[in-house]
Amino acid sequence: MTKCITTVKEMQKLTSQFKREGQSIGFVPTMGALHDGHLTIMRQSSAENDISIISVFVNPLQFGPNEDYEAYPRQIEQDTQAASSAGVDYVFAPSVDEMYPNTLGITLKVGRMAEVLEGAQRPGHFEGVVTVVNKLFNIIQPDRAYFGKKDAQQLAIVEKMVQDFNHPIEIRGIDIVREADGLAKSSRNVYLTEHERQEAVHLSKSLALAKEMYDDGERQSAHIIKAVTDYLHNHTSGEVQEVAVYSYPELEEQEVINGQIFISLAVKFSKARLIDNIII
Repeated sequence: MTKCITTVKEMQKLTSQFKREGQSIGFVPTMGALHDGHLTIMRQSSAENDISIISVFVNPLQFGPNEDYEAYPRQIEQDTQAASSAGVDYVFAPSVDEMYPNTLGITLKVGRMAEVLEGAQRPGHFEGVVTVVNKLFNIIQPDRAYFGKKDAQQLAIVEKMVQDFNHPIEIRGIDIVREADGLAKSSRNVYLTEHERQEAVHLSKSLALAKEMYDDGERQSAHIIKAVTDYLHNHTSGEVQEVAVYSYPELEEQEVINGQIFISLAVKFSKARLIDNIII
C-alpha cells in the first residue's frame, strides 16, 4: 500500500535505510493533479527500481506573480490513490513551510538555458525548478529520476544541473503521453472550454506539419516556424506565443537546422497556456 510522507526528516530516514539495504530508488517529481502522462512515467519507475517514490509539491518558487499558483489543483488523496495504481511505494507531499522553513539564503541560477523559450516567457521559473529539484534529489537520493519530454526545456536543464553538480543520478526522459486525438496530456487541460479543447488538437497537428516539412528536406527554421504559426492562427482562437526551433539538448537557436533539434510551441487560451514540442 502506498504511504504518504509529509516531513523531510521521515523521508530522509526511509531513503537512507533503502540505500543501506542496497535497494534502488526511482523518483518522479510532480506538482500533483496526476493524469495518465504522470502514471505512465510512474509505472516505468516502478518497473525499473526496487522502491518507487513520487513527490507531490506545488512549488511556489517556479510560479510568476500573475500565474496560477493559488488556483493550481491540489488533490492529495486522489493523487495518492492514482500513484498506488501505478505501483508507487511512497508519496512525498511536504508543505511549503516544510520545504522552505526559512527564506533561502543560497539560490541557483540557470543562465543561458533559462533565458530562451519558456524561460523568456516566465522569468525566474527555471531557477525555481532547479532549486526544488536539487532539494528533492538531496532528500530522496534516487538512483534514477524520471521527467516527461513534454517539458523538454526543463528536462535539458535538469540533465545539465545533474552533470554540473555531480549528482549520481540517471535522468530518464519519457515520451509525451497524448490523448487519442493527439493533445498532450496536461494538468492544465481542465481549464480549456469545450470549444478550446476541440481546437487544442491542432497543436500536435501543427508539429506533425513541421516534421513533414523536415522529412521532405526543409532545413530553414524560418520556413518551418512560419508554416506552424500560420497553421495555428488558422485553426485556433488562442494567442500563439511561441514557435521556435532549437538544438537539443543544448538549447541554441537554429537558423539552419543541423543535428538534433526540438520544435517548441506555446498557445495561450482563455484560462490555460499550453505547450507542446517534438524532438527530431
